[in-house]
Amino acid sequence: MSFSWPWALLALLIVPLLLAARWWLNRRRKRSAITVSSVALIRAALPGRSSWRRRIPVYLFLAGLLALAVSVGRPQASLAVPSNQTSILLAIDVSGSMCTTDIAPNRLAVASDAAQEFIKAQDDGTRIGLVAFSGIAGLLVAPTTDKDALLDAIDTLKTARGTAIGQAILTSIDAIAESNPNVAATGVDLGDVAPGTLGDYQPDTIVVLTDGSNTTGVDPVTAAEQAAARRLRVYTIGFGTTEPAPMVCTADQISGDSPFGQGPSGGGGFGRGGGRTQEIDEDALTKVADVTGGHYFRAEDSGELDDVLRDLPREFGLRKEDVEITFWFVLAGVLLAGTGAGLALWWNRGPRAGVR
Repeated sequence: MSFSWPWALLALLIVPLLLAARWWLNRRRKRSAITVSSVALIRAALPGRSSWRRRIPVYLFLAGLLALAVSVGRPQASLAVPSNQTSILLAIDVSGSMCTTDIAPNRLAVASDAAQEFIKAQDDGTRIGLVAFSGIAGLLVAPTTDKDALLDAIDTLKTARGTAIGQAILTSIDAIAESNPNVAATGVDLGDVAPGTLGDYQPDTIVVLTDGSNTTGVDPVTAAEQAAARRLRVYTIGFGTTEPAPMVCTADQISGDSPFGQGPSGGGGFGRGGGRTQEIDEDALTKVADVTGGHYFRAEDSGELDDVLRDLPREFGLRKEDVEITFWFVLAGVLLAGTGAGLALWWNRGPRAGVR
């Protein structure tokens, strides 16, 4: 908790000053006490009150004064609040292994469907960008609120050779830098900023979905350090099983640089026979997430992938913000002080006069 006016906390001194005044008045009262013949008669004349009835109103009143004194300093709490400036860079692996059929009909088809459902589920004001990567990474759609443009771009995804996870992260950083002036592009020298230093995160987030390991370009952890230095979180998703399965692509999933080569025109399926599996570099994906303050998720089928993408906004849709909570201290102070004063008046009321 922090305070907008910390100097105003001097108001807290009112409580010890009141206690000191009460002690001084009690001392004077003792000095001016008179001598009576029978103390028992005076005690009998006074209304009976237990010690807790004498103390509770005082304690409540003092607690109320403390809360009111704190409120003068305008306290603030750092709370997680929804961000209305979130942009999400979705980087999707389109390497040849994404045609593996361990998840029917193949990984790329399932990932594309899940990504489209993810986009449709986001609030209309959320900006989403799309990066596709194989041996190189390219920005297909800059962060936008145009969902139709994003959905159409996903329909055009085609496989190619290689897997450049690190380059996908750098491309995503540059896309964010274009729209967020608080994020420096990857070519900007940030000096001696410690990559692992976590401060307030930017509202922009990078999500990397891949089924393999980095085979070309910059190391993913090195790229993650660049994201961390810019206070950008990276969430990674490892997609696929360890079960051997053939790689089969449809004609519209193959590019000229596909590992399957140029298939005959006119459609149909293309692929490699025999069982194959692509090893996911979970160690690297976990380090990427840890370095940037994100998380790594594993999805082995379409249902798990849908669950991960559906729950992701709960992870990065919040940001830390200092929210003033003065009202709650004022409310607590008034209630406590009022309750204390009310109890004191109620318990100290005299006997009601009656007519006999």
